[in-house]
Amino acid sequence: MWDFLSFFVEHWREVLVLTREHMMIVLAATGLAVLIGLPLGILLTRVKSLQTPILGVANILQTVPSLALFGLLIPIPFIGGIGARTAVIALALYALLPVIRNTVTGILGIDPKVREAATAMGMTDGQILRGVELPLAAPVILTGIRVAVVISVGVATVAAAVGAGGLGTYIFRGLRQNDNYLLLAGALAAALLALLCDFVLGQVEKSYKIGERPWAGRKYLIAGTVTVFALIIGASYLPNFTSGGIETNPLAANEVPTGKRIVVGSKDFTESVILAEILAQMLERQGVEVERQLELGGNLPHESLLSDEIDVYPEYTGTAYTAILKNKPLTDPQVVYDQTKAAYLDKFGLIVSPPLGFANDFAILVRGDVARANNLKTISEAVPLSRNWQAGFGQDFMSRADGYPGFVKAYGFNFAKQPREMDLALTYRALQSGELDIIAGNSTDGLIAALDLFQLEDDRRFFPPYQAVYIARKEVEDVLRRPLEVLANAISTEEMRRMNYEVDGNKRTPRYVAGEWVRSR
Repeated sequence: MWDFLSFFVEHWREVLVLTREHMMIVLAATGLAVLIGLPLGILLTRVKSLQTPILGVANILQTVPSLALFGLLIPIPFIGGIGARTAVIALALYALLPVIRNTVTGILGIDPKVREAATAMGMTDGQILRGVELPLAAPVILTGIRVAVVISVGVATVAAAVGAGGLGTYIFRGLRQNDNYLLLAGALAAALLALLCDFVLGQVEKSYKIGERPWAGRKYLIAGTVTVFALIIGASYLPNFTSGGIETNPLAANEVPTGKRIVVGSKDFTESVILAEILAQMLERQGVEVERQLELGGNLPHESLLSDEIDVYPEYTGTAYTAILKNKPLTDPQVVYDQTKAAYLDKFGLIVSPPLGFANDFAILVRGDVARANNLKTISEAVPLSRNWQAGFGQDFMSRADGYPGFVKAYGFNFAKQPREMDLALTYRALQSGELDIIAGNSTDGLIAALDLFQLEDDRRFFPPYQAVYIARKEVEDVLRRPLEVLANAISTEEMRRMNYEVDGNKRTPRYVAGEWVRSR
């Protein structure tokens, strides 16, 4: 408990910033849902034939998995892309159903005699709506908005996967780094935010209920909760602070910004974030303005590069060659690099940097005690023991040509139990706890040493080479030329593994670790 409090004391400003980002996304999404859903709900009370199709579409939208919806929105011009805009639109679509449905229920639930009396008094339909129906339906409508807000607070945690920030950043980072404090900080802050929103909207809802006794303290509770939100937002804009000794703006006093601007992206795992930070800080030392779009999930970095949302991100030749270009796996590193470089320029108009000096190959991992007890060194040696093992692999590994299907066939694995397909970060935790017996990780991952795992040698040379490179838009080639030349063959496997361990094992920030490496050069 004290360790978690110490963590919170050290990171409270970052928690406030992420909470503010989360709140703004939820506020914008709910506001958009109300602007669309309230008039649409009113329309459905007048044109009842539209109720079934419109409510059906709203129901379908809520059944689409959130990450899938984010992914579907990203390629759409003027709507998608990475960042908060996509998150706001996706969350607004999720929030439409309770707003529309409760508006329809609230208005149609009014006693018909009340409408008849209003009509007899000579009121027009618009006057009846404004003066009778909406005031009487307000508690039910507010209940729908209340539900929409709580749903949005929860689903907004997924927005971190598309670079929108928010408290999901801590949750994804905690899973990736096997850090329970990050998980707790993100989850507890999101839960408290949902409770506060539910509470204040509940008080507003009660104030509109007919027959509810007025309570003078209610307005003070509402005002107090709103004040708490305002303080969170205000405090999050305090002047930037140093984190782990690395300043937010690493420009030295004698370095003048050049007016050039580069958007650096990364994938959602530690090594990719470190490599993105290394390039970003090298650019900043040259006076280039850098915007970071880090920890993008799935294939978003590549898609964002094609849509000009980012300018450069770290990638691996094997991934580019098989997963993006859809080629069959090859084992010659130079051939894979050359063909990938040529194909990316020809097909996408993108440049591939020189290799950085290390490869992050697939690593078939078992627990260290299992490897020592059975004297395991290679993957082939594990095959006879693996019949009753529970395997677990990330979704990426299960679906790729250079992944599970070819791997099992090449080595002759015959698992009695169906392998678990799950998030890659969770496979490390499950292997350590004994829930899994064998997983496919990354060879330079710091968690291998941190969790006492053992990497089995790929003795049949099944996996293609995964040399680390940067992929960039050709339009920014001139700005990137110098740092990419410096980074060519500059990072060894041992250095990369050490940097990953500093983040995953010693819980230091990627920016700090990357800054140390940059300054050492």
